[in-house]
Amino acid sequence: MSTTTNRSMDRGGNPWAGAFATAAGVMMLVLGSFQGLQGFAAILTGDVFVDVGDYAYSVDLSTWGWVHLVLGVAIAVTGAFLLMDAVWARMVGISLAVISAIANFMFIPYYPFWAILIIGFDVAVIWALAAYEPERSTA
Repeated sequence: MSTTTNRSMDRGGNPWAGAFATAAGVMMLVLGSFQGLQGFAAILTGDVFVDVGDYAYSVDLSTWGWVHLVLGVAIAVTGAFLLMDAVWARMVGISLAVISAIANFMFIPYYPFWAILIIGFDVAVIWALAAYEPERSTA
């Protein structure tokens, strides 16, 4: 019988959360890159997105482009630090995923399928980073 145990299972933690937290870091790198490319598309040419006209959260497309570009860079950088096990990256990652979900909710009329897809990934990242309990060293 093996004396090695899974600490997250012993503490009642979710055994999938640790692996999914690593996947969340990778997803943040990818999502940040996608957000940045979406931002570039909105800044360089507004032809990619539909002009919705009279909408409650109507903002100029180049402004949305800058929002997505800055948010994308911040998400990608935080994802890289998350993969390097930076302690602060979990809380910043959750915060950025919440901000990204809100920004994409307001962006739904411009590019509906993409915005809803990103919101889904943001929710997955939030869950992974919130459910993850890093193993504490007993030494």
